[in-house]
Amino acid sequence: MNATEIATSILSLVAGVGIFLIACTMMSSNLEALGSRRLKSLFAKASKSKLLGVGVGAATTAVVQSSSATSVMVIGFVNAGIMTLAQAATVIFGANIGTTITAQLVALGMFGSNSISTSVIFATFAGIGAFILAFAKKDRLQKLGGIMAGFGMLFVGLSMMSGAMSDFSELESVRDFLAKFENPILLVLIGAILTAVIQSSSVMTSMAITMVVTGLISLNQGIYITMGANIGTCVTALIAGITSTKNAKRTALIHLIFNISGVIVFMLIGLFMSIGGIDYGYLFNKMFPNATQIQLSMFHTIFNILTVIIVLPLTNLLVKLVTKIVPDKKGKQNINEPCFRFFEEHMLRTPPIAVQQIKNEIMEMANTAVNNFEAACKIVCDLNYENIEIFRFREKQLNFLNNELATVIGKLLKEDLAERDRIYLTTALRTIIDLERVGDYAENIVEYADKLKETNAKFSEQAIREIDYLKELIMKLYVEVIMTYRDNNKEALSNAFEIEDEIDTVTEQMAQNHIIRLGDGECTAEVGTQYISLSANIERIADHLINMAKSIKSYS
Repeated sequence: MNATEIATSILSLVAGVGIFLIACTMMSSNLEALGSRRLKSLFAKASKSKLLGVGVGAATTAVVQSSSATSVMVIGFVNAGIMTLAQAATVIFGANIGTTITAQLVALGMFGSNSISTSVIFATFAGIGAFILAFAKKDRLQKLGGIMAGFGMLFVGLSMMSGAMSDFSELESVRDFLAKFENPILLVLIGAILTAVIQSSSVMTSMAITMVVTGLISLNQGIYITMGANIGTCVTALIAGITSTKNAKRTALIHLIFNISGVIVFMLIGLFMSIGGIDYGYLFNKMFPNATQIQLSMFHTIFNILTVIIVLPLTNLLVKLVTKIVPDKKGKQNINEPCFRFFEEHMLRTPPIAVQQIKNEIMEMANTAVNNFEAACKIVCDLNYENIEIFRFREKQLNFLNNELATVIGKLLKEDLAERDRIYLTTALRTIIDLERVGDYAENIVEYADKLKETNAKFSEQAIREIDYLKELIMKLYVEVIMTYRDNNKEALSNAFEIEDEIDTVTEQMAQNHIIRLGDGECTAEVGTQYISLSANIERIADHLINMAKSIKSYS
């Protein structure tokens, strides 16, 4: 090969890796969008058993085509307090199994040396998918076209990488240079570093498979590089954990320890086998003779499954270990800063999950707003300010969620989303404004209490009973609104409308009752002003809550 041919091969290799990465991303985003509902529900099932957690991790990673992305999602859930460390650990174990799917596809695409290769056949999906993308009008068909195009591009990239590797394998100097890297520890280190740079163990493993198939490296070398890739893939999760809570740091550490443990176990087994003069390359060549295409991919799968089998019974011990490595700080922690409870910034990498957690944040925002309303009613009736600091903190939390959720939703709307999720997020922008207004009306009610206290006045016993009754109606309305919003429950929506009608009737009656009390001398004009304003505010709170419930009509 001359200099031009070498340069061409290098450029082809870089292009192949780039196409492969784009294909993984394209498949991932469209699979996520197409199966967003199932993806959201998968994580909810992870807490039922360890084996189910492993299954959820494997299935999710098979969908998103990235164990790193799954690990980052899990860190977000732990950070939000949705998952325990033990639950998160099992999902991460399963993610390592799910990530082997790509390597199996790559191996499958390398069959057919004496006929039309499977790689060429699969690559045609890129054209079919592009055709669907160009002409399909329905969102679901476009997502399907994106999946097919990404799947086909996977093999276009693979073909380019394989061609470049074949060219390099003809250079004796390159083969001799690579042959020098026989030390298992060095090979693992190379695999880990390259994977950390590429940010994808799937790409690294696929490159190793093409290098083995083209004869550029031996099977044994490829096996140790693949082991290193399992360590390198932890970098993304570690970066995500650094900026998160202690439990999130522990989750990232579990991912690292789990993968390192598997590598250590298999390296010790390899060392033991070498005493007898055999290695992994010899063993897998005997297990899968005349099938170079699948020898490394099968090692990758068996390695990850056996590692899970070994470590799964030790999950609780692993959790205790990382808790000791990252201990809780003694002393009082600052809980006075508003924050997200469910959403975590790293979830933006997986929009369907992010959308679900935003929905959870909005429901929690509704709970905070209604709690403040209930507290405000108690303050205005009792003129007791004992819990005013809690009230003020919740108001800060509402303002935080109003601003930050709008920002996050704006970011998500730029992503490739399922149409239903896109419509939901658009309505969510209006919902958070409605809930922020509920908080504002609660503040107004506290201000009415301030004015009563300043003038040494208070509401009559009859007025307090009417306020309590109206408050109970709002709480009933809230329950129906949440059922509607959470479950798209049309029956609950109907119940909510009935309660809202009753609230309108009650507030009208309250105004009439006030006039009667004013005429009987049971109430003063100054107190009456606060009372009428309060009832009007409560009626508006009902309006904003019903707006939240009605939003489901846009996307259900």
